[in-house]
Amino acid sequence: MGTIRETNLPNLFRRGKVRDTYDLGGGLLLMISTDRISAFDVVLPNSIPDKGVVLCQLSAFWFQKTGHIIPNHFILLANDSKGVAGAGISGQLPPLPPELTRRAMVVKRAQRIDIECVVRGYLAGSAWSEYSKQGTISGLPMPTGMREGERFSEPFFTPTTKAEVGHDQNISFSAMEKQVGPRVAQELKEKTIAVYDYAHEYALKKGIIIADTKLEFGILDGKVILIDELLTPDSSRFWDASLYQPGHSQPNFDKQFVRDWLTNIGWDREPPAPALPEEVVAKTRERYTEAFYRLTGRQVI
Repeated sequence: MGTIRETNLPNLFRRGKVRDTYDLGGGLLLMISTDRISAFDVVLPNSIPDKGVVLCQLSAFWFQKTGHIIPNHFILLANDSKGVAGAGISGQLPPLPPELTRRAMVVKRAQRIDIECVVRGYLAGSAWSEYSKQGTISGLPMPTGMREGERFSEPFFTPTTKAEVGHDQNISFSAMEKQVGPRVAQELKEKTIAVYDYAHEYALKKGIIIADTKLEFGILDGKVILIDELLTPDSSRFWDASLYQPGHSQPNFDKQFVRDWLTNIGWDREPPAPALPEEVVAKTRERYTEAFYRLTGRQVI
């Protein structure tokens, strides 16, 4: 479901690369995760079946798991009829077809903080690319001799800008402090690392290494809360813990498979993106649903 038919839906609040968000009124939003997939900040022309269901339901799983660390915007999944009635929002939530309720959640509306809070537990992705060329990560000098996929001695916080179009850009912590203020910047860093540490430990027991992830935050009633998605195969690198071996690219359950295919065909990472072959689509779906099963113990429904 790359495109959502807007029959019966309320006013569109925001359309992102993957999520379409609608205003329910009363400080509530309906967030629908589509099957669209982006890579290198560009939306691809074809979609991944059930991807949006995985993103929505896995985010809900993690929001509930990490609520003791930091409050978040999650209220309930749209297919939770008892929860909808119990929360007293039946009148605000329009009738939705089952295919939409599987991939939709009701959330609190917050003022978004325009920072991507990236935390890295392992040397991979753009961090590995920068390190292998310059010996730095986010412009900071690093020890020599590190290998691709190697675990850091402690999680590494590397914030970026939040770009509406184009590519996010790395920023220093001091630049982040100037943008959001020292107190909020420190809180974002501490909470990002705390959520990552908790999730990393949990996922290891399920056979998955969370190599890195990115979190988004907002302000609600003067307090910082988690928003958007959380610890999904779109926002994180999920590796097979049983096959982990630093020194090369790791077997994964995320969209690295898509990134690798795009890189191997020589795409320049600028729009328009090429369409994915059916085999790449099928194997990507398989990776996403496997990650969901390992982490939650449930099949995608």
